[in-house]
Amino acid sequence: MYKYYNASKKLLDKIVEKNRLEIDEASKLLSKCICNDKLIHTFGTGHSHVIGLELFVRAGGLANVNSFLDSSVMTSEGARRSAEIERIEGYSKIIWDQHKIEKGDVFIIISNSGRNAMPIEIAMLAKEKGLKIIGITSIEQSKKYPSRHSSEKKLYDLADIVIDNCVPPGDGMLDIGGNKTGAASTLSGTFIVNLISTQAMSLANEKEFKLPIYYSQNIDGYSNEDLYKKYENRIKHL
Repeated sequence: MYKYYNASKKLLDKIVEKNRLEIDEASKLLSKCICNDKLIHTFGTGHSHVIGLELFVRAGGLANVNSFLDSSVMTSEGARRSAEIERIEGYSKIIWDQHKIEKGDVFIIISNSGRNAMPIEIAMLAKEKGLKIIGITSIEQSKKYPSRHSSEKKLYDLADIVIDNCVPPGDGMLDIGGNKTGAASTLSGTFIVNLISTQAMSLANEKEFKLPIYYSQNIDGYSNEDLYKKYENRIKHL
């Protein structure tokens, strides 16, 4: 049987088993956000950006999601360049100021290592505003290495709810020819954000709340125009 397949199944089971309380708390927090018509902001750099993007304008996904999509921290502008920028202190405030962030909004911040300046500073800015933070990180890796921020804080020190993605240090689940490979952080992260968001939808639906969910633009007979108009002045990249 395929090694990555087997390792992935074990990883997803481990995530649920280890984080049941945190998953429930995060789902309730997002459900409250949905019912109060507040935004869910997502932030990640490098490959963690992909996890935040997973929730943004996604068919079958929530419309009240604002992803921080800044090209300076995406690999499209240069992989080594973005890796250096995410370590620069003070840069996060420039990105933060480009978004409309209100009281009652919730942040999902993703950082596998939890040690670089940008996700730490976004968490600090959110805390200053009194906003709740869901942090997705590898606790094992984060505890193994020092913070790269002058505060010496890591993401798990700042988040209100910490969901351990259970990814081993170095990201790889497999050993092939003495090499650590089989990256797990994107798989685990996208699983977690879909898990908590769909659970939040279920909780909001139980309260008979009309869910702001996008339909696929490739299925005839549906339109997302009302949702686009509702959020276009609140969500930067819509």
